[in-house]
Formats: sequence, structure tokens, C-alpha cells
Amino acid sequence: MHLADGVLNAPLLITGAALSAAGVALGLRSLREDKLPLAALLGAAFFVASTIHVPVGPGSVHLVLNGLAGLLLGWAVFPVLCVALLLQAALFSFGGFAVLGANLLAVALPGVLAHYLLRSRLGAETTHARAMLAGAACGVIGIGGAVLMIGGMLALSGGRAFGELIVLFSLAHLPVMAVDAVIGAFTVAALLRMMPQSLAPVRP
Repeated sequence: MHLADGVLNAPLLITGAALSAAGVALGLRSLREDKLPLAALLGAAFFVASTIHVPVGPGSVHLVLNGLAGLLLGWAVFPVLCVALLLQAALFSFGGFAVLGANLLAVALPGVLAHYLLRSRLGAETTHARAMLAGAACGVIGIGGAVLMIGGMLALSGGRAFGELIVLFSLAHLPVMAVDAVIGAFTVAALLRMMPQSLAPVRP
């Protein structure tokens, strides 16, 4: 789920970079010291998961786990995923440096949305079933939101020229959404049982 350099027009690149920079600034302000180990773990999980590509038709897809990262980190998902995307661009040429802001916005903003929609539903009284439902919703919101944002960027940048690509891109990520949802469900349920403090409300 990486846009390559040269795909988006200049206004979209500038807008994506500006909004992502604001997100990183907000994320750094909210990233407390006690959350650093969890942030490092989620950043590593995102980095590894998104470097394992599975061929699907003419392209490939990979796990993202951005919804799960957003649920647990809130705005801090921006700097965490920024580091991972920067390393992927530098080490493996995934995406690119010019499009880094747009790629970061596409994966991190749905994570923040998942945080605000779902985090308040978790707490000490949360049942196992409710935790699994929230975790599954992370996959749907994270992948679905990223697909919508990237599809929207492509549509704004190339119009009808990217029409078929957007459809193929969306369909290819349906199984990814399902797998992300399953991973999110079991991860949140496990955290509720073993590390309930990781699901405590995030202080501003």
C-alpha cells in the first residue's frame, strides 16, 4: 500500500506533506515515555508486515496493521509510521521520498480515526467479545480508510486514467482487510487479558 514517486501531482504532494507534518507534530506531543516500548513494537510490526508482499493479480498486497497501531497509540501513530515508511523508502525503495507525506497520511489518519471511534469502548469492564469486535473493526477502518484515501488521491491526480487501477487496488485489499481484522481481534483480546493498561485512555 505504497504510492510511488511520480504518481501524484504537486498540489497533492504538498498537501499530503503539510498534513502529515502536522500529524507528526501532534503525535510527538502525545508520545509519552511509558508508551515508547509499545510504539517501537508497533512500528516494527508495521515495518515487517508491510515488507512481506503477496502477489495478487498484476500487483501485490501486504498487511498494514495501521488500525491496530492507531487504536493503541492515537496521534502518536503518525511519527511511528513515519519512521517505518522512511526506512522502507531508504532501504527497499518502497514508495518514495517525495510521496512520503501522502503515504503517511493515507495509513496514519485511518489509524487515528480507529482510535477515536473505538478506544472509548475499551476499558476495565470490556468483555472478551467486545474486545475482539473492536480489534476486528480496527482492520476494517484501517485498511478501508487507507484504500479510500489512496483511491481518492489517485482520482484527484489522474482522473479517469486511474479508474481501473483504483478498482483493482480496492478489490485486492479486501482479503488484506479480512486478515488485518482477524489479527486485530485476537491482539486486542490478548492485550485485554495480559496488558489491560495498554488499553487505558490516552491522556492528551
